[in-house]
Parts: sequence; structure tokens; C-alpha cells
Amino acid sequence: MLYEKAPAKINLTLDVLHKRPDGFHEVEMIMTTVDLADRVWLRPSNDGRINIKVSERFVPNDKKNLAYQAADLLRRKYGIRDGVEITLDKKIPVAAGLAGGSSDAAATLRGLNRLWKLQLSAEELANIGSKIGSDVSFCVHGGTALATGRGEKIQQLPAPPNCWVILAKPSISVSTADIYRNLDVNSVKHPDTASMLEALHSGDYDKMCASLGNVLEPVTMKLYPQVVILKEKMEQFGADAVLMSGSGPTVFGFVKQEARVSRIYNGLKGFCKEVHAVRMTGERFLLD
Repeated sequence: MLYEKAPAKINLTLDVLHKRPDGFHEVEMIMTTVDLADRVWLRPSNDGRINIKVSERFVPNDKKNLAYQAADLLRRKYGIRDGVEITLDKKIPVAAGLAGGSSDAAATLRGLNRLWKLQLSAEELANIGSKIGSDVSFCVHGGTALATGRGEKIQQLPAPPNCWVILAKPSISVSTADIYRNLDVNSVKHPDTASMLEALHSGDYDKMCASLGNVLEPVTMKLYPQVVILKEKMEQFGADAVLMSGSGPTVFGFVKQEARVSRIYNGLKGFCKEVHAVRMTGERFLLD
């Protein structure tokens, strides 16, 4: 049995530039991984099938699961006849804007690359992952990166300045497709991606906080007022900077002073069940 870690990601910036002829949106995103992670276990099986076991009952255990799709795509591409049992121990909130499903798929690709001795590079795995979902390419690499195109073009970046990250997800689930359908690309306020890049390269915490931006945040907030309330509460409790991740509904806040972490964490627990105090890892996955 092989084990792979599947960490959550947050968006430091998320910009949508325009809609492409292929129906996807051209994006420009800076993402980083945090130390909240699913655990993915891979066991070879003799039945020639892909079997998914999931700890979270709201997660599909069939062809709708991105880990299943990753295994199926890899098998078909390289003519693999072996079966595999994939066990997903879910810790990342579901439909939360934290790329839990994409990270599971990426971990599955990395794990099967080892299990089936395919000796594929991270770039080759990321290219395969791009056919499954927009965040999978980034999740194959991990760390901190600028993602462009529809998310499949990855440029590695320095790890963010060290701080605590408070994650809070209200008790709702958000459809990414719905949020993009309600986005008016011509009227968005674009985040300052260049400023965020400068902050990461210089290790400037204050500039990183000032450069956070997500064009999907106003769209999700309009549809889900719970996100507005959660962001306001996190700011009131003393987070240095607050932003929604991805299409939401998870809101995250940066906290430099450790003494404030427990106060913010405990305050938010009064408003939602899923609250986590984590660190940004900045760790890239190195293939064997």
C-alpha cells in the first residue's frame, strides 16, 4: 500500500481575464498549499477495477470522483490492466474552494506513478491532470505558484512569508460552475497580481496582505450572504487580512501574531463548525 498527502490550497489572488473560445475562462491565479490535507491510500488489486473508498459520505465513490478519473485516465493512456483500491481519508471540507477533489486527483496521479512504475515527470503528470480539472496541475506540484491559461500553466514561486492561516467554511456548498456563470468579466475589479508577485519575491508580509484579491468573491457574496458575515467576523476578531478562497465559500485570514490565533479561532467557532488554524507549507512535491 502506498500513501500520498493531498494538501488544500488557498488563492492569494484569483483573476479572470476573459472567456476563451473553448468555453473555459482565461485565469491568472497565485496559489499556495496549507497544512490541512486529505490522506490518499493506494492498494493494488487483482480484479482489474478502480475501487474508491471515502470517509466522507457526501463525496462520490464512483466515476464522478476526480481520483477515480485520474486513475482511469492514467490506466487508459498507458495501457495498465492492474486494478487499484483508492481510499480517501477526507480532512479538507467538501465544495469549499480549497481544491480538495483536485488535490486527491493529483495525489492519485503521483501515487500511481510510483505504484505502476511509470517514471513520469511532474510536468507530465500535471499535463494529464489538466484534463481532469483546472486546479489539478497545480496540486500535482504543490508549493506556491502562478497558474495561467485555464490553470494548467504553472510557474513556481517562493513560499509566502510565514504566518498562521485561519480557514472557516460556512455550512453551505458552492458550485464553481454557478459562480462563473454569474461572473461579468467586463465589470470585475482585477487584483494586483504583480504586487503579490513582488511581495512573495521580497518576503514582505504587509504587502502580501495588501495584495490579496479574488474576482469571484463579490459574485459568491451576492449569492451567499453567509460568506459576507464570515468575512466581517474574521476581520472584527483581528485577522490581518481576509479573503475568500477560489469560488468559496471558505474564507481565510492571515494572522502574524500567534497570541491572536486562538481568539480568532474560538470566535469563529461560534458562527461555523468548520474552522481550522493552519500554516502555509510552501512545499513542492518531489517525485521519486
